[in-house]
Amino acid sequence: MGRRARGCWLSVVSTAVLYGSLALFISILHNVFLLYYVETFVSIYKIDKLSFWVGETVFLIWNSVNDPLFGWLSDRSFLSSPQSGPSITTPEVVLKRLKALSTNGPLFALSFLAFWVAWASPGLQFLLCLCLYDGFLTMVDLHHSALLADLAVSDADRTRLNFHCSVFSALGSLSVFLSYSFWDKEDFFSFRLFCVALAAFSILGFFLVSRLLRRRFQKEVRPRPDEAAALKELSVGHAPLTHTEKPVTIRQYLGQLSKHRNFMWFVSMNLVQVFHCHFNNNFFPLFLEHLLSDNITASTGSILLGISYIAPHVNNLYFLTLCQRYGVYQVIRWLFMLKLGLSVAMLLAGADHIYLLCIFIASNRVFTEGTCKLLKLVISDLVDEDFVVNRRQQATSALLFGMVALLTKPGQTFAPLIGTWLLCVYTGYDIFQREPARDSLVAVPEVSSGSGTPPLRLGCFHMVVFVPITCALLQLAAWSRFTLHGRKLQGIKASRQGAQHGHLIDVKAI
Repeated sequence: MGRRARGCWLSVVSTAVLYGSLALFISILHNVFLLYYVETFVSIYKIDKLSFWVGETVFLIWNSVNDPLFGWLSDRSFLSSPQSGPSITTPEVVLKRLKALSTNGPLFALSFLAFWVAWASPGLQFLLCLCLYDGFLTMVDLHHSALLADLAVSDADRTRLNFHCSVFSALGSLSVFLSYSFWDKEDFFSFRLFCVALAAFSILGFFLVSRLLRRRFQKEVRPRPDEAAALKELSVGHAPLTHTEKPVTIRQYLGQLSKHRNFMWFVSMNLVQVFHCHFNNNFFPLFLEHLLSDNITASTGSILLGISYIAPHVNNLYFLTLCQRYGVYQVIRWLFMLKLGLSVAMLLAGADHIYLLCIFIASNRVFTEGTCKLLKLVISDLVDEDFVVNRRQQATSALLFGMVALLTKPGQTFAPLIGTWLLCVYTGYDIFQREPARDSLVAVPEVSSGSGTPPLRLGCFHMVVFVPITCALLQLAAWSRFTLHGRKLQGIKASRQGAQHGHLIDVKAI
């Protein structure tokens, strides 16, 4: 009876829902990490400036190298053409990725816990925690993102998969609301218990969902007896292939990517996008404190913080409907123009319009994060183009996602480094200084402009408007050179579907 009920429940829950739920187990941890890891080490563990910069520099190198490294280890067997080896079906590729998720998902959750307990000197712990956490996060995110390109080819199916990811990511962002209730620099114990509860939920989720998905695709992989016999008969009397091609080396693969113009323009745009997203994540609490704290209550700040994390996922549901109607390329272009327009309007309005500033700070993060959510669809299209142009045996989804990360993840490390440098240049304020007497609000005269705005507040305002203006201009210039959209994109998708006819998975049918 229990087995029958479990089977009935599994038939109701679609593959798209299970795939999307994996985003929940990632986001509930990663949002808390992004919001509190810098504050924890600077304010609680009292890390010194040199150790912080050394840790971020090593993290920059490891963060860039591990994506293509793990992608290469995962997908190197797919680089050859179909004639150079035995055919690998799409369900087999999916099973391989699910196995990696079931192993690395729980390890990712355990590495998250290492941040919130002091077990070594601050500098050493900062370095080791960042590298361990990012290594397991990379494995999880790489295979989860690659499944988007492996499970479906059509725009409609990929949009449906991304839709469920957005729904569950929005649910995962609720951890930000809850974390604000537990966060206390003076009493860190309750926040640690909160993080343990989040990690336990994530471990259980990864284990159950990956197991359910693997059961489904194992049925696709196992050949029926009559099919196996037919294949055996067909192979009798056939001479072995004499003109097998050599596997593609990493040097040859890099040469192919360097000639992939759409890939290069996309990476240029995405590097700026990653920088802007993490700049907002790292300095959002600082902007709330110095731009708005004197004019809004603590509860309003908590609500604003939570909305800025949940709204991008909810907004993405609307953006995905626009993508189905106008195409991903056009929607992303509109978002860049909107970011530029809002930033210029805020610059002209000035720092004294508090309610406009609240709306701008929240909307800036919402639209920037919303753009990030759509970029996986573009990378999946680049996977299709790479498969067709280079005649792959299988689409090298994880490897291409890894190469994108290699060239764009440095923006994640540049964000806090450039942000702290800009803050010091604009205001003389150093977040690492311990003595209040040296704080720029005391050391610098109160009035630095005609409106009587304190220098730290004015510097934060300049950062919050000039960074998105610069990013938007650079992104519009790069995005205008990207040509994989419209008829060209439809031709690429038709070619891939024709090449893999019979091996693709119908997401809706499962």
